[in-house]
This record gives sequence, structure tokens and C-alpha cells, in this order.
Amino acid sequence: MLDEALKTQLKSYLEKLTQPIELVAALDDGAKSRELDELLQEIAALSDKISLRRDDSDARKPSFAINRVGTDIGVRFAGIPMGHEFTSLVLALLQVGGHPSTAAADVIEQVRNLDGDYRFETYFSLSCQSCPDVVQALNLMSVLNPRIRHVAIDGALYRDEVEQRQVMAVPAVFLNGEPFEQGRMSLEQILAKMDTGASAREAEKIKTKDPFDVLVVGGGPAGAAAAIYAARKGIRTGIAAERFGGQVLDTLAIENFVSVDYTEGPKLGAALEQHVKNYDVDIMNLQRAEKLIPASEPGGLIEVQLANGAALKSKTVILSTGARWRQMGVPGEDQYRNKGVAYCPHCDGPLFKGKRVAVIGGGNSGVEAAIDLAGLVAHVTLVEFDDKLRADEVLQRKLRSLPNVDIIVSALTTEVLGDGQKVSALVYKDRTNDQMHTLELEGIFVQIGLLPNTEWLKGTLELSPRGEIVIDERGATSVPGVFAAGDATTVPYKQIVIAMGAGSTAALSAFDHLIRSPVAVPVETEVEAEVEAVVA
Repeated sequence: MLDEALKTQLKSYLEKLTQPIELVAALDDGAKSRELDELLQEIAALSDKISLRRDDSDARKPSFAINRVGTDIGVRFAGIPMGHEFTSLVLALLQVGGHPSTAAADVIEQVRNLDGDYRFETYFSLSCQSCPDVVQALNLMSVLNPRIRHVAIDGALYRDEVEQRQVMAVPAVFLNGEPFEQGRMSLEQILAKMDTGASAREAEKIKTKDPFDVLVVGGGPAGAAAAIYAARKGIRTGIAAERFGGQVLDTLAIENFVSVDYTEGPKLGAALEQHVKNYDVDIMNLQRAEKLIPASEPGGLIEVQLANGAALKSKTVILSTGARWRQMGVPGEDQYRNKGVAYCPHCDGPLFKGKRVAVIGGGNSGVEAAIDLAGLVAHVTLVEFDDKLRADEVLQRKLRSLPNVDIIVSALTTEVLGDGQKVSALVYKDRTNDQMHTLELEGIFVQIGLLPNTEWLKGTLELSPRGEIVIDERGATSVPGVFAAGDATTVPYKQIVIAMGAGSTAALSAFDHLIRSPVAVPVETEVEAEVEAVVA
């Protein structure tokens, strides 16, 4: 299954094993079991610290466990973890084999201190770029704490389970047999959900922090670039991010990042975070900003209040809160989110194999999604509000050439219908004659652009009619000392390289503001005044 180049690369990784591990395979007579058996034999042959045996007692076949010999430490995969999950397999081999994790020491300690027995199951798709984060986080937790067990399950291979549990989006995580969470989660996010006291402890820690020279709010490409440029000036820099990497993490193929032929969003997001960590930047992850309080006087401190009750103060602030997928805003959308309403065709497309779906949006993203889905599902209906598609002509030609695709224009989506558990239909109005139509289907993929994450700033600084932060050529906002960059701003083109450039500009502008700003003089206290009077 592995080509020679991949075997050579994997063999070099496996040299880092410090503990013997055992691969335990549960197989049947099917083709997928034969594929898995071949893969495991190839892996076992690459290191004398790896042994392989067969035990068909597990209910899921094909599946296999990776166990540390002589211990109860291990992880399990139900399926063949190739594609995006091959990295998860490699990390599992290394971590079970004793190679240390790169997670922060306090996070590792938090996992080890979790009390209770936890049995996690994660349904993933091999084409999902969001799934590895969850799989790898839960695998690591099961290695660090033997009372935590985790099985990563290929949803395409175990379709009966997917149907039974009504999994309509991946990653889908179950804890002790009950739904736990859906969607991308970091290790820290999983811990925050399990350890209810973590948020309060983090808030208390934040309250003790001294004011920053530059505080960056948001951890996407713009925020990362801003933090790096500020830190390189040797000034006290902090970055508060709800999700480091931002919208980039939800992007599959990136082929327009100059000097890099091809990369993927999660890989770029991880690289951004690592680059920031190379500098003296105080990184505060999983922090959502809720209020901005401008400085009361020139040279004073700006305050950013967080959702956990803590507040950060800084001489300057750079807002890089990015954007999120725009929703249709129709009845039924929220009710059936992740139950047929989806936003990532790459992640969730395989779950709709052989079914009928609609794609909402006729721009490049919508047409590309329809083309991708047409190769997986039974039928695709693309629904566009305008009287024509807005995608590039080459994409439109490809779409129109596909036999299982219908295109509807001048259509206003009005409602998502379902049976209480999953989507059953989409209702739309023909804008040319106001007639209502109902499309019977099983899935709806929404691809109608982005919405800036700026609701918390209304009334504080100037926003455009679209909710974007209004900035000048230097990234300055309407509030002195507050700058902004990236997709949350009025920059005309929402691109990764443009966001990085804008973040760099904002950081340089913030530094320029600092060196030109007056130093705020502390107000003399009554006691100090009395002392001065006595001395005089």
C-alpha cells in the first residue's frame, strides 16, 4: 500500500520509538481487511520495535489497535487511516511508542489529571481536513491518560453506524455512547469542554497580566503576521485568539500562496502558530473578545474584555478577527445544521454518497463544491439568487458538462424542511414569477461567502454597511491606537497573502503610533499629594 518513498520516510520516523508497540488487527474476509492487513505488515516490517498479531474479537472489522507492550496505553482505528488521516496514524505510532508530544506542559498535565472514565468514538472522512485535529487530540489524550479510550472510525466504511447514529457531518465525536461535539476541535477546546473549571482558571491567570504594547485580537494569517512584526520590534506583544489559524483551518487546497505550489489550510494554520511561538509573544488561545473600550486619554490604555470575564489592556490594539461562513438565515437552517445542512463539501461530501444534495451559491466556491460533490452523490442542484452564475467561465463549463447536475438561477431560498432528525427538502421562490418550489433532498451545502466577525464592535468604531471595519491605507480605524487587518476589514480582496500583508502593515503602524504617542501621566493619589505637601 505504501510506495517506497513513503516507506523510507515512515522508517525514519519510527526510529524515534523508545517503547515496543504491538499492532493488533481485527479482520474479516473483505477487500478492505486485506488492504489493512497489507498496510500493517508493511509498517511492522519497518521497525524491530513493532510487532503484529491478529485478534478478531473486536466488533468492528477491519480495525486495529496500537498498544504499548505491557501497558494499557493504546489507540484504535476502525478503517484504513490513509489520506488526511495518515499523519494521525504516524503520530499515534510515535506517541504510543514513547515519543513525547509537542503539546504544552500545562495542557499535558491537565489531561493526566482528568478524573473519570471516558470512551470516545470519532467518525471521520478520509477527505476531511478538519478531522485529523480531533483524531490526533483524542489519540494523544488516550496515550497520556489510560482512563481515556479512543476509536477513530472511517464513516464511509461503517455506513450502518453512520446511519444509525445519524451522523451528517464530520468529525462527529461521541463520548460514552452519547453525542459530544461536531466539527473541528483542538486539544485545548476538548479539554475546556471536559474540564468545566478550566475557563475560570484561565480568566484568573489573564487578570494578572501586565498591559501590552501591542495586543492582537485574532489568530488567522493577519493576526499571526501582526504578532510577528510587532514582536520583532522588541515590544511587549500579546495575541488573543478564539481559534488560532482562523478561517484558514477550514480551507482545503491552497494553491495561490506565493512561493508554495500547494498546501492545505490546517498545515498552514499550524505553521502560522509555530512561527509566532518562535518569538516572544504571549499567546492566549480560546479567548473570545466581547467588548472594546477605547483609551480615556491620549497615550492611555485600551481595554479588551473577554467572554470569560477577564480583560486585557494595551497601548495599541490590532483587530484581526476574520470572517466566518455566511448563513442563509432561513427557518430550519439552525435546526438542521450538521443534520443535512453543511458548509464544507470536502469534509462532509462522502457522507452523502448516493444521495441528493443542493449547493447554495453560484460563485467560484459554490460551483467548485457542486463539481466535487457530483462525483460522490446521486444528484446535485445548484441554487443561485442572481439571474446568472458568477463563477469563472471555465468552472461553469465544467459544471454544465456533468450529467447529474441541475442549475437553478433567480431562486431565493426560503426554508429548510426536515423530519426533526435530518433534512428532507429545500423550499425556494422563483424570483421571476414568485412561485414557490420544493426540492426533495438529503443535504444542503451553503457556499454564499463570508461574514465579518465584528458584531462585538458595533457602536465602538466605524463599520461599513457590510459590517467590515473601516480602515485607511495604514490599517488605522476610527479609534486612535486601534488598527485592523484581514477579512474583517474593508480591504477589497479577501486573500491569505493580502491578509498577511495587511497584518504586517497594521503592526508597523501600531509601532509608529507608539513612538509618537505622549506618555500618559498617572493621576496623583490623595496620599501622594499629602506626602508632597508635608515634604514641601
